[in-house]
Amino acid sequence: MKFRFPPALVTLLFGAMMYLLDRFLPVGEFDFFGRQGLIYVVLVLGFLIAFIALLQFWGAKTTIDPLRPEKSSSLVTSGIFNYTRNPMYLALLLLLIAWGLHLGNAFNTLFAAGFVYFMNYFQIGHEEKALSKKFGKEYQLYCRAVRRWF
Repeated sequence: MKFRFPPALVTLLFGAMMYLLDRFLPVGEFDFFGRQGLIYVVLVLGFLIAFIALLQFWGAKTTIDPLRPEKSSSLVTSGIFNYTRNPMYLALLLLLIAWGLHLGNAFNTLFAAGFVYFMNYFQIGHEEKALSKKFGKEYQLYCRAVRRWF
């Protein structure tokens, strides 16, 4: 079993690294018309996706604990889960993208990509194994039908 961290903590760590990169890297700064508006759109979209996913988990009376996916009592495959298998992680990625836009350093896209890699390797892979073991063929069919991120 791979060591996992709470996804919120991972997001904060990547956000801190983005800040440090912006603070100390003398190149890569950008600005464009509509950047502030885009930040708000991405933020609202991230929070909306997270809120909808949480409502669906609560409605299905299943766990939202990402460190213990084996405690899931049901497989949620409708609503937002028709479009992404990991809406909570997608929401966290959108928050990092909004943060990167706010900071205005193009190199922060590397940290957003690093976040996706980190989550795929250390978190999502473990969750998928646990859910496949618990829900079997139903989960495998769901994985074939719906993409991991978007």
